[in-house]
Amino acid sequence: MYRFLLTPRWLVLHLVVLLVIPSFVFLGQWQFGRYEERSDSSHRITANLAAPPVPLAELAAPGGPAVREADQHRTVRVSGTFDASHGLLVRRRPQDGMTGFYVLTPLVTGQGQAVIVNRGWVPAGETADTQPQVPPPPTGQVTVTGRLRLGETEERSGLRNRPGLPPGQVLLIDTAAIGAGLPYRIMDGYVELTEQSPAPAKAPAPVPAPDVGAGGGLNLAYGVQWWLFIAIAIGGWLLLIRREVADRRSQQEGGHDGEEREDEPLASVERPG
Repeated sequence: MYRFLLTPRWLVLHLVVLLVIPSFVFLGQWQFGRYEERSDSSHRITANLAAPPVPLAELAAPGGPAVREADQHRTVRVSGTFDASHGLLVRRRPQDGMTGFYVLTPLVTGQGQAVIVNRGWVPAGETADTQPQVPPPPTGQVTVTGRLRLGETEERSGLRNRPGLPPGQVLLIDTAAIGAGLPYRIMDGYVELTEQSPAPAKAPAPVPAPDVGAGGGLNLAYGVQWWLFIAIAIGGWLLLIRREVADRRSQQEGGHDGEEREDEPLASVERPG
């Protein structure tokens, strides 16, 4: 009855099921791993955003080690004077549904040291070559409060850097590359401004805080979905086998019934005495 399972058509089906099941197991495990990573990252970012401000020197310093991933989005304070002559614009930064620029300005903290400050966002001009209107930074001593961020790289940001940009413009907040063209040492990382004192009369629009979202909830749902597909694949495979067995039994029983019906008239004929 089950010899049909060894026919070429069924052997192909068995092979497909045997390949699909481990693939779905792997995809489910990968999604569960992404869920754990994003949940941990979401919890860390949420905690860092809620933590009280600390002096920047407690977490990072110009010429020192790079900003740690664990300290990203911590609120820090640092004082100094803005160096508008070495300011930069970061291209292709959308905000509020509009294309624009981030405004980077070094904050000189003294003794040949500085930190890059993202002062905020300004909309792009009428054309790609039009210089945007950028409010100048305040003069004199300023205290900046903002979120500590890691410097951007192509690998970390997913953005591709390219040469040939207009003077004073970059595509990445690559603090290592930016620092190579400055007359002082800078921190390997930057500060995303949220507040400054004294407050200027006009300033770029603040960069919104990161959206931690569902913390990997979608990845959890996708992981469960892939493992449900395993049950569906196995259930469908068994259902096809049962249906094939039922069809073959029905054909056999139908054949036996036909033979019995053909014999019945012959058996019922009376033999002459």
